[in-house]
Amino acid sequence: MAARAGAGDRRWLLRLVIAFAFSQAAVSMARPAVSYRALALGADERAVGVIAGVYALLPLFAAVPLGRRTDRGRCVPLLAVGAVLIGVGCGLSGTAGSLAALAAWSGVMGLGHLCFVIGAQSIVARRSSPAEQDRNFGHFTIGASLGQLVGPVAAGLLVSGHDGAMGRTSALALVVSAGVAAVSLTCLRRIEAPVIAAGTTAGPGGKPWRRRKTESAKKPESKPGKVSVWRILRTRGVPSGILVSLAVLSATDILTAYLPVVGEERGISPTVIGVLLSLRAAAAIACRLVMTPMIQRMGRTVLLTGSCLLGGLLCAGIALPVPVWGLALMLVALGFCLGVGQPLSMTTVVRAAPEEARSTALALRLTGNRLGQVAAPASAGLVAGVAGTGAPFMMLGVLLLGAAGLGVRSTPRDPAPAPATPAPAKAPETPEETPVAAEDGRDRR
Repeated sequence: MAARAGAGDRRWLLRLVIAFAFSQAAVSMARPAVSYRALALGADERAVGVIAGVYALLPLFAAVPLGRRTDRGRCVPLLAVGAVLIGVGCGLSGTAGSLAALAAWSGVMGLGHLCFVIGAQSIVARRSSPAEQDRNFGHFTIGASLGQLVGPVAAGLLVSGHDGAMGRTSALALVVSAGVAAVSLTCLRRIEAPVIAAGTTAGPGGKPWRRRKTESAKKPESKPGKVSVWRILRTRGVPSGILVSLAVLSATDILTAYLPVVGEERGISPTVIGVLLSLRAAAAIACRLVMTPMIQRMGRTVLLTGSCLLGGLLCAGIALPVPVWGLALMLVALGFCLGVGQPLSMTTVVRAAPEEARSTALALRLTGNRLGQVAAPASAGLVAGVAGTGAPFMMLGVLLLGAAGLGVRSTPRDPAPAPATPAPAKAPETPEETPVAAEDGRDRR
């Protein structure tokens, strides 16, 4: 048997959270900047919605193949590719001179974000025991919230619409976000679990002399390709977990893309919009820090359903002409509610899916997310063009209320805390035989 090195060491999770925070900060900084750059290039509400949807179009087709590949191999190369694609997409979006080019490079950025998230979620799933999944996924998503906290503020500080400077300042924000994405590459060392093969001689400090292999490479007997997508989707808990995640992420995505449009209409400066988006992210961080006590007190299903229900009401409230301080309070409460959905949907899908196809199941969940990110902004753009910029938030309210109903079924049967562990304690009492020589033992057999 192979033993996992450093089973109690959670520094890998800290490094992963830091890397994810930088990559997410780059994306969260770039998304509002893309919307402002599109407005500077002459886009209307419909065009902003289409560009926001293209961000998720390439990932929609790439998620499942990338999940299959991750089930069979290592995850860190996928993280590196993701960080590079995010940087390239951000940087070239800043130089785009047309709406078509801006949409295309936004799609590259979305593909990079998908690669990074699939690899990162797969590492958390592999290195977490069932008892640690809620906590580790909650802490992992703190990285996303940290990025969402810093990114919009940085974009708001850099982007300025005074004297027609929005085109130049939004380009600057996109170039800076490319540099932020590059920083995440420096945090990817020693994230995957090294496994010491049986019979390997330990060197100084307990390190093996032979080349170490990752846990994923040590299980050739697992054939994730044999587990069909249809079988995964039919597993109880997977479809509803995917749909809840779709609704929650669509709400976050449209909020990021359309709050700048609302701000322009209501005379709210880009700096204030960035602060408002960061307040939502800060509330999500606070939520994930207390995730485990909330689950223990309320239960996973009640927590997921209640957060979607309240989040839907708050999203609909953003469409009302409230003052800035009221908008800030609503976004804080909304961030707390939306912060519940993502980590719990990850845990739901991981627990429900076959063990040898967890990365594929997580990729299917991300496919659902990207489907929502394609359809929701495009629909929001059409709705905004017909009924005004507040209408997409009413649409989000309806979507989250539907997710609240799905949340009742989103949690599969949790593994019961079976008291099976005391059983091995009796094992040493049973064999009371006297030791015999090896030759005598062979004769007895």
